[in-house]
Amino acid sequence: MLEVVIGVIVGLLLVAGILVMLGPNARALIRRAQSLRRARVPSVFQAAQTRDAVPPGLNPKTQRVLVAAARLGNWLRAHGHDDLARELRSAAGRITGNEPAGLYAMQTALRRLRSLSLDDRSAQERLKSLTNELRTAVQDRFEQLELLPFKRP
Repeated sequence: MLEVVIGVIVGLLLVAGILVMLGPNARALIRRAQSLRRARVPSVFQAAQTRDAVPPGLNPKTQRVLVAAARLGNWLRAHGHDDLARELRSAAGRITGNEPAGLYAMQTALRRLRSLSLDDRSAQERLKSLTNELRTAVQDRFEQLELLPFKRP
């Protein structure tokens, strides 16, 4: 029994000596070791996490503009209008850097989209609904930033 008590005391003294040698960094190292132990590797069969289409930290209305622009751009690209899709994508890129300039560029792209006419009636309706969604999102953000004067009732 005495040997077990002495063994425990020696073990504690060794651990205390190591902690003294590590100095003030001991706490950080212990936390790092605990976080390594908690880290879980995702399973092969686990579903992948979805990524946001927009970077976090943007205003929700700005995110709405970017999501609507991405939807419209993808639809335009799928229907062979790559130049308009590219213009929308560049305007969306400007929004993340300089929001007012990006919104004005988005408004210019929307004006160009207004003249686009398609032969298929269902495609024209879908284009109109996506364009209206983007237009309302852009107008909401314009009003929120007070870039355009408010309409009087």
